[in-house]
Amino acid sequence: MLLPQSLRALRSKNFRAYYIGQAVSQLGSWMQSVAIMWLAYRLTGSTAATGTIGFLSMAPFIVITPIAGALSDRVSRKKLLLTVQSLLLLVALALAIVTATGHITITLLATFGFMQGMLNGIEVPTRHAFFVQLIDDKNDLPNAIALNSININGTRLIGPALGGLVIAAVGEAACFGLNAFSYLAVLIQLMRIKPHEPIRKASSQSFTRDLADGWRFALTHPVIRPLVLMVGAVSFAISPYTILMPAISVETFNQGARLNGLFISAVGLGALIGAITFALRPNVRGLTRWLLGTASIAACGVIGFSFSRIEWISFMCMSMTGMGLMGSSVCVNTIIQSIVDDDKRGRIVSIYSTFFIGAAPLSHLAAGWLAVKIGAPHTFLVCGAICAGACLLYLAYLPRLRKHIRPIYAARGIIEPIQEEATK
Repeated sequence: MLLPQSLRALRSKNFRAYYIGQAVSQLGSWMQSVAIMWLAYRLTGSTAATGTIGFLSMAPFIVITPIAGALSDRVSRKKLLLTVQSLLLLVALALAIVTATGHITITLLATFGFMQGMLNGIEVPTRHAFFVQLIDDKNDLPNAIALNSININGTRLIGPALGGLVIAAVGEAACFGLNAFSYLAVLIQLMRIKPHEPIRKASSQSFTRDLADGWRFALTHPVIRPLVLMVGAVSFAISPYTILMPAISVETFNQGARLNGLFISAVGLGALIGAITFALRPNVRGLTRWLLGTASIAACGVIGFSFSRIEWISFMCMSMTGMGLMGSSVCVNTIIQSIVDDDKRGRIVSIYSTFFIGAAPLSHLAAGWLAVKIGAPHTFLVCGAICAGACLLYLAYLPRLRKHIRPIYAARGIIEPIQEEATK
């Protein structure tokens, strides 16, 4: 199949089929995400409530994701994804029914959010580790990761805005029902594809020992450790935008669900632009510097948003935030997947996911309660300052990181040994 170099991973039939199904499913997921936060704010009128819901929906990542990574190194990732996606469909359907019949409460909403978080904690690292089984040429893996980000952020551009319109016209239950229906697309494609199954080495170690070895490897590795710490810090600082946005829309701009969805879609627009730019890159080289640049863009975007009281300027600031957040996560994910061995891939990717996604519930809870004390705009300013501080620390460590990563790239054929000094 003839495709541009920037879309080269789509030449693989398996990846192309899964990509299409995932696009439909992600669109529904973003609609549900904005609907949950809006419903929580409508039921309570409190950022503390939205922060708590955000915490409960993502807290399972801290515990479940590392376990899921170790599990995905032992079992069929396709079967695991089929099971989890089916359960996510049932959760979304139940949430739609309870909301439509008027029986939803903040306690029930929190329960559904927690259940969804547990399942997503398994799905996300398994999906990322699954990509290598869907492409015919492993050199296309960085492009597959970039295209996945285009998928996620393209749907994030459309989904929240569409969700805001659906909420305003019909109500939150419709978003939940559409999300349940969207899971059918990815389930159908998963059943169709035939992934390349990796050769799994028989392990004489226990499951817990494998899990512990993965964490020990990651947290002592001179490249992986600083990268996951950096992406965790960026996620902690930037992720609260989702739980603070309803308060900004209502209290700062005196508007409702439409503007809430529009601002969150702005994050998707910026992230989509960043993902497309990333997909045009030929290889993984230079990403350690890109990480500094993308994280800095995110910090500037959040700080600018905290001061803005003009809609189009706020929209631009949130676009910068999305570009920076997406860029940071893709940089780290791509570098890690380029240097890790296949027998550790699930565990190491899950550790990346734990830091990137697991940091979010902690910041959701903290930012939600902080906003009660100092207001949502000032909380955005605090978040931006945290991100800027992380950038300064990373800048100080960057020369050491580049020194450690050069021989690893050379050993894997990413750079020629004689070109090491010129490449990074």
